[in-house]
Amino acid sequence: MMGTGTTGHGPNGPWDARDGRDTTGRLLRAATGSGARLIAEAATLVQGWAVLADPIAGAVYSAPAAAAADGVHAAAAPHDHPYSVQLPAAGAVLVLAPAPATPAEHTGHVAATTAALLEVRGQRAAELRGEQMRLHTTLLRLLLAGHADAVVDALGGGAYTHVTVYRLTGEDTPAAHQVLWRAVRPTLTPHADACTLLGRLDGELVVAEVHRGSDDGRILRLVSRVCERHGLLAGMAGPLPLAEMSTAYCDAAAARHSATPAHRIVPADAIGAPRLAPLLPAAPYARWAAAVLRPLDPAQQHLLLVWLRTGSKPSAAEALGLSAGTVRARIREAARLLDADLEDATVRAHLLLALRAPAPADSDAAADSNSDSAADAGSGSGSGSGSDEAALRNAGEARLEALPGGILDTGAVRAWAGGLVDGLEPRLRIALICWLRHHARTAPAATELHVHRTTLTTWLHQCADHLAQNLADATVRAEIHLALRITRCGRDAPADLPRRGGRTYRRA
Repeated sequence: MMGTGTTGHGPNGPWDARDGRDTTGRLLRAATGSGARLIAEAATLVQGWAVLADPIAGAVYSAPAAAAADGVHAAAAPHDHPYSVQLPAAGAVLVLAPAPATPAEHTGHVAATTAALLEVRGQRAAELRGEQMRLHTTLLRLLLAGHADAVVDALGGGAYTHVTVYRLTGEDTPAAHQVLWRAVRPTLTPHADACTLLGRLDGELVVAEVHRGSDDGRILRLVSRVCERHGLLAGMAGPLPLAEMSTAYCDAAAARHSATPAHRIVPADAIGAPRLAPLLPAAPYARWAAAVLRPLDPAQQHLLLVWLRTGSKPSAAEALGLSAGTVRARIREAARLLDADLEDATVRAHLLLALRAPAPADSDAAADSNSDSAADAGSGSGSGSGSDEAALRNAGEARLEALPGGILDTGAVRAWAGGLVDGLEPRLRIALICWLRHHARTAPAATELHVHRTTLTTWLHQCADHLAQNLADATVRAEIHLALRITRCGRDAPADLPRRGGRTYRRA
């Protein structure tokens, strides 16, 4: 699309063919340098400003820099800027705003020549892009294999210390890869503040921003726009130390399982920290968590955390890059070490609380330095809590089946649970409890409730609307399960489900 620009002659008379040759020569020389130099030369020639605007990245090049916002707006709404010239160029839009004295013919020639040179530069970049993408994929695999030092050396030896990881999936992933590559314009320039690696691993798009501990949010904004434009779902993890790249990679996949079309990109910390945990009395909670997890090493704890976040063993296997059989075997071994039935919904909810508790070293230090205040908090949480805490000093007394006595019997916890699940109709409450007990599997829950699967699905949608919660999120389901147990005032059994007769509500 091209605006008309202004008409008339320049201060030196009408524009002629010789001016065209001189203009083309200047633009050609600038194009051999860089895209930024080409845009700057175009702005000089029209005695105004020039911007190359991308629909995802915003202003790719701008001369002067202050014109970036005007250029992006002119590309998005050309009718609001009739004085400017807009031309498609290299997947973006070239916007020129000439001075009033610049002849229209001259402006048109500068715009057409600049757009053509941008296309040539874009084609040349596309020829090299395949090799660059393969290099990026190789560097990502090296990071995942633990060769962080080798990757830093390949990036020019910059003082990179941290990484933020994004994992994107969807049907339009290949096109999103091309668009994001153009928007990010990744380079391996030494001594840059940050370096972005993009690659496709096992059918999904992986973005790793390697930086020096501070994340300015630019890549997050670009990933969010790409997800919205191409209908992708994404998980984000970090910033984490480079040595923990594999952990960030798994956490990003776990977070992606909580993404929905309404929230297409989900940070790992948004699903990893249950709202219930901060409400629990710190001292008994931390000691109990440290005791029950003592048989597990950090790798086993991380596997269990990913499994509980994703909600299923196949999803955890995908996130961890392991086979489903390996994940099942390791979960069985963890269950043996914990001496607990990990198929029980309550045990799983307690395990998630334990895994998100403060680190054992921190909790031990806090317990030693605040023993008096911890005892006061424990005595206020319920009768007999002092003996419970004494028993917890012996690791063999702490079990996943039961939390320390009184830990859920506080005003703050009961207020949280009531605010979450109060108001559910009896049929919805009973159906939700049964469905959660069957680990979010509709068919066995419908069988136990003696209702049709379609009926149960409808009820679950009503539960989600009433609770304003995403029931597809495994962490949310664990919290709701505990909230329903805390607020239970009857049996809440399938036999108590209100019936009205007919096929839909048939009795057993």
